[in-house]
Amino acid sequence: MNNLTLIIPAKNEKESLPKVLDELKNYDLKILIVLEKEDEETIQSTKNHNCRIVFQHGKGYGDALITGINSVDTELFCIFNADGSFNPNELIKMHEQINTTKADFIFGTRYEKDCGSDDDTIITLIGNYIFTKIGKLFFNLNITDILYTYVLGKTSKAKDLNLKSKDFKFCVELPIKAKRKGYKLANSKAYERSRIGGKKKVNAFKDGFLILLAMVRLFFNK
Repeated sequence: MNNLTLIIPAKNEKESLPKVLDELKNYDLKILIVLEKEDEETIQSTKNHNCRIVFQHGKGYGDALITGINSVDTELFCIFNADGSFNPNELIKMHEQINTTKADFIFGTRYEKDCGSDDDTIITLIGNYIFTKIGKLFFNLNITDILYTYVLGKTSKAKDLNLKSKDFKFCVELPIKAKRKGYKLANSKAYERSRIGGKKKVNAFKDGFLILLAMVRLFFNK
């Protein structure tokens, strides 16, 4: 997988990030950590690991991912959480799928047979179900877990999307714009683990409302 770069947004993840990087040591890939320049404790936590650090100029989850995508120089990229919730073993299957299915983007899913999550709540479960349904009905998206950003894709195609969302609206902007460009999307079975430490950065109600507004805007701005 030496043609793959992991993009890890790592704001205030000093506790979990070193453990995640330890788990990734045996994988033949590149690692790109994206965070704010002021986050000195998280930066310090990476000192014994082989990774590249890029500082985002703005704020927010989406801003970090856009900064990361624009900094990748390998054929493929993958968004990877710094909190330990993503299982790196699933990278192998996703990497194989992008070749065997000829897809441009592979989306991890927690909501198919033999999948699941240790981190979901009833609120996030219902919210994701609704947003995924909206994606299918109004944007003809074939992905089954629209808010799970365990995404592996072709770097050149991602850079071509002109992504702009600086916050969690990024989660829906990427697949919707990719679909409109005519790129092929595919699902890959995944299981979300419990986060190692730190606090969840998503506010289910606030961010859910913003994501809904983003989907409405994207629907009318074709």
